[in-house]
Amino acid sequence: MRRKHTDKTLIMQQNDKTATTLTTHDFYYDLPEELIAQTPIDPRDHSRLLVYDRTTDTIQHKHFYDLPSFLKKGDLLVVNNTRVIPARIFGHIENHESVLEVLLLKRIDYTHWETIMKPARKARLGSVIHFCDELSAVVTEIGEYGARTIEFQFDGVFEDILDRVGNMPLPPYIKEKLADKERYQTVYSKVEGSAAAPTAGLHFTPELIQKLKDMGVEFATVLLHIGLGTFRPVKEENILDHEMHTEYYEIDEENAEKINKATREGRRVICVGTTSVRTLETVADENGYVRAQKGDTSIFIYPGYKFKCVKALITNFHLPESTLIMLVSALVGREKTLEIYNEAVKERYRFFSFGDAMYISDIK
Repeated sequence: MRRKHTDKTLIMQQNDKTATTLTTHDFYYDLPEELIAQTPIDPRDHSRLLVYDRTTDTIQHKHFYDLPSFLKKGDLLVVNNTRVIPARIFGHIENHESVLEVLLLKRIDYTHWETIMKPARKARLGSVIHFCDELSAVVTEIGEYGARTIEFQFDGVFEDILDRVGNMPLPPYIKEKLADKERYQTVYSKVEGSAAAPTAGLHFTPELIQKLKDMGVEFATVLLHIGLGTFRPVKEENILDHEMHTEYYEIDEENAEKINKATREGRRVICVGTTSVRTLETVADENGYVRAQKGDTSIFIYPGYKFKCVKALITNFHLPESTLIMLVSALVGREKTLEIYNEAVKERYRFFSFGDAMYISDIK
């Protein structure tokens, strides 16, 4: 049974009151369009890596294959093993010829999905959408921010049909066609359900993972299916007025114990990606210990938040004024985050999903 974790009030209490004075524009930075990565680097670990050491307040410019130089025996990397589904499908509303784009965000049950559509105004309550001979859907609910709940009707195995007619849901800022769908999956992806990739993990190769394990770095796995929260911009002027959408997460007993053992022994818990951060901080207590749990989280982390479990972070460079750059700012401070981002722009790093990475070490 899923347990819904309603944490907005709790997180607002944990965040410093000075955060209420922050506006969305406080997290803006100028980014030349040519720095938005359109294709992934090959090999994966040849992307660049900006290393920010909080202890010394220094920046180093490296490559992702240099990551072992900044880790040590006993470090615990926490990865999100969600797998992206071919969630972008195209169809047409019954008795209409125009094309309707549907993005699957979250599976509610066997046949019902939460979606967003374009153009959404054409998909009214009760509208029938045809995708192919074996697949159609009915709009059963219209929610906030243009979301639609649909009930699929299909002849055959749904996953097989979706794999055939669906497209990889690349973000709208990526204009190039992706030649290999697996390049928008991490090499350790396992559980299907996301509408976007946990992009910090895209830089890992099987060889790099093995090298880290050989030197005594450990791995723990969590699950967070990435949904509407990733696609929604922050439109409110005051960041506290922004409503985070819920996303489904899981952490099992085995991996919870790995994380707790590292915490007990004073070893570093290093999250690979903001989704791993959000999962751990959702289930951690005030002493940094996590519990095995599954449910929905709407945790919103912004400057002033007191981290309970996470000590360091590997992440990509995020969109201006997004909840993700706000999370990074909670780790290192807003002004320092913008300083790092401006340095990355100056050094011509590649940004966003297929872009380069940043390692924030020794978070206090």
